[in-house]
Amino acid sequence: MIAIFIGYLALTMALGIWQSFKTKSQSDFILGGSKLPGWMLALSERATGESAWLILGFTGFIYANGLSGIWTGVGCLLGISTAWIFLAAKFRSEAAKYNAMTMPEYFSSKFPKKANTIRALSTTIIVFFFIFYVGAQFAGAGKTIFETFGLDPFWGQIIAAAVILTYATFGGFISVVAVDTFQSILMITTLVITPIIMLSIMLSEPVNITAALANAGPKFGSFTGGLGGFAAGLLIFNNLAWFFGYLGGQPQLNARFMGMKDKRNVKIGRNIAVLWTILAYTGVVLIGLCALVLFGPDAVKDPEMILPYTLTRLFPWWLAAILLAGAVAAMISTAQSMLLVAASSISQDVYKGIIKKGKAKDKTLLNISRVSTLIIGITALGLALTTSDLIYTIVSYAWAGIGCSFAPSILLSFYWKRYSSSGIITALLTGLITTIIWIITGLDKVVTARAITFIMAMILSIVVTLLTNKEESAKI
Repeated sequence: MIAIFIGYLALTMALGIWQSFKTKSQSDFILGGSKLPGWMLALSERATGESAWLILGFTGFIYANGLSGIWTGVGCLLGISTAWIFLAAKFRSEAAKYNAMTMPEYFSSKFPKKANTIRALSTTIIVFFFIFYVGAQFAGAGKTIFETFGLDPFWGQIIAAAVILTYATFGGFISVVAVDTFQSILMITTLVITPIIMLSIMLSEPVNITAALANAGPKFGSFTGGLGGFAAGLLIFNNLAWFFGYLGGQPQLNARFMGMKDKRNVKIGRNIAVLWTILAYTGVVLIGLCALVLFGPDAVKDPEMILPYTLTRLFPWWLAAILLAGAVAAMISTAQSMLLVAASSISQDVYKGIIKKGKAKDKTLLNISRVSTLIIGITALGLALTTSDLIYTIVSYAWAGIGCSFAPSILLSFYWKRYSSSGIITALLTGLITTIIWIITGLDKVVTARAITFIMAMILSIVVTLLTNKEESAKI
């Protein structure tokens, strides 16, 4: 198993380094020169979008909560489908129209009235929350390697960080997409094969699934977690609220839309991405539920380790190693893409846009992007080594803070001609402040910040836009 796993890591690093030789400019580093095919970008977007949160976090969430956890999957599937069907083509055309390579650059180009403020605030939010998000991926990799090989999670996280930072720092977008494509195939293989085998075992015994869920506890066999009335409705709403973050609020996913060559590639990417998502989320739900039936609710102390536990007990050692590589693939794909987006914002938006006022040498920007990638990655690793929070929880907070801050701004900038620079600043500030307050005060345990952040940012952004002068409206 160790040999197979090391072989996977070596193959990943070799592929990333090989592709890094194609990175010659800042445009290549950030968007691959907008020359990569739609099918690759679709697989890359899915590998990036589905991190340790899906493979470990959501699988563990289903295992710990039963049927009620399905609503989270429904919210994510609706959000991903909406983004690809309605927003992907718009991202591509708007990025081309304003010659933008990052979200802050797009906002500041379309709304030049307060461009520097928008750049600075956008970059601050991206870097702040992505450090937590990347840290969650490193933590997930450490958990998986510990569960599989008994290696101290500390060294597991060091290994994962070393692999990611090596090729992400030098290769940028081209290397990341190439590795993502490979990892996306590996991930979907894990999420399709594993539940098929588990269902086969259950049918061969045979097992009464309904009775097994009922025996696990009163909440496991209920779509409302055993709750009724308003409490049941609130549970469903909180889980469905993952939907809001997908509405243009994830820079690492939007970069794939912005990098599309043409409308034809957008359509190809849409079909592949939606199908991939349906298969992946169905697989994760089945793995969590089947694990409840086969092993009971107390098989592992940490619910987020149920997938590694399942693979190492049901499969031959060599197959378990390959499928576990798929789990680590999810974490690596997300971490590398977020590092890239955060570093690009520092070089493209802060250094070029604010400090150099749009005039900077391409080679200098490329070097700053690489150094920023390394620094942010090391910072995130430090966070991962010093926190004990669950992956699901960390990603949920980051999802609210960044996804539901940017989503209202994106939607309004796409579809409302009167939208203003003051409206964007209001949405970003409201999203940031609301998320922090909601988490610190514990209100997130009642009504999720993933919904409140989006709603508050949208409402206040519209109100401020209506109150501002028309001179602040977009440059069409």
